[in-house]
Formats: sequence, C-alpha cells, structure tokens
Amino acid sequence: MTDRSGIFAGDDPFQIARDWLEEATGTEPNDPNAIALSTVDADGMPNCRMVLLKEIEPQAFVFYTNYNSVKAQEIETGHKAAFVLHWKSLRRQIRVRGHVEREEGPQADTYYRSRSLKSRLGAWASQQSQPLASRTTLMAEVAKVTARQGPDPQRPPFWGGFRITPVEVEFWADGAFRLHDRFRWSRKSVSEAWDVTRLNP
Repeated sequence: MTDRSGIFAGDDPFQIARDWLEEATGTEPNDPNAIALSTVDADGMPNCRMVLLKEIEPQAFVFYTNYNSVKAQEIETGHKAAFVLHWKSLRRQIRVRGHVEREEGPQADTYYRSRSLKSRLGAWASQQSQPLASRTTLMAEVAKVTARQGPDPQRPPFWGGFRITPVEVEFWADGAFRLHDRFRWSRKSVSEAWDVTRLNP
C-alpha cells in the first residue's frame, strides 16, 4: 500500500476527484470543471480543447457536446480519450485516460433541459466545427431555430453526452522545490481492481 494521506487518502479515485472538484469550486475564479480534452484523428494527429465536465459518476466522467463536432468524430473512431483538470488556485491537477461511450438517453435529456433556453437553442443552431461565414449568419440561424423550436426545445438528436470510463487516473499536487506528489491509479481493463503507485515528480 502506498503512503497516501491527506488530500490523497481514500480507496475510491472518483470520490477523491469529486472532493478536489468541490474544493476547487470555492477557489477557482471561472469554470472549475473545465477540462483539457484530448483525442486523436484518423492519421494519429492529436487534438486538444477545453470542455466542461458535467458529472463525476460512481465509475466515470461525463461531458456533453455536438456529435457532429471534430472531437465527437474522433472519439467515435477510437472510443478513447484523455483529459486534464488543472486548478491554479489549489496547485493540483487530475489526469484521466480511458474508454468512451455515448450518453444519449434520459440522463442527457435531463441535463439538456437544465441548460438555459438560449444555450438549448444554440445547440440546435450551431453546426459545430463547420466553417461559418459570419457571426451574423449564426445569429440568423438562432432566430430561425427559436421560431421553429419554440420556448421548450427538445434535445437535438445530434447532441448529447460522452462517458469516459478510465483505466488510468493520476492525482498531482504541487510540492516545494518541484518535488511534487503524484499518485497513479491504473488498471488493465475497466473490470479490474485499481493498482495505486506513487510516481517520481
């Protein structure tokens, strides 16, 4: 057993992640749930962008997006992704690597309904990642969608969630003289038990 204590203590990496995120919610000035999400295209070229993590489930991490976006298409090709949660205020980060599947059922519907009306209409209007002539063109499309969908739009069929079930989670905290603390939780498959290893800074 590794010598984990304090902020690293516990037998459940998802609970540790939830605890860290809850703490960051009180210290980060903006979007404590922002993650740098990495995917790989068909040629093996990596892509990275910021998205918002919306839920830490008992065994997975969930975010939402347009299924026609570049990131979604790359996920659908390889069914794998990685992300980093980084908090400057806490001087901590969490790295995650894992397998990805869609969340497009009632859970996605519930989250979509929780968004503001303008955000729900925006999901209908935006052809995410596709070329756009001008912002005026986009706003005109929003106006059309608003007239067509009304005050209570349903979740678009091309918009929903992705669930990342990790095979690796690393917790990192800044240390004096760059002697950081790092603990890697890893497993060969999602059905196996976690192995926890302390890593060199």
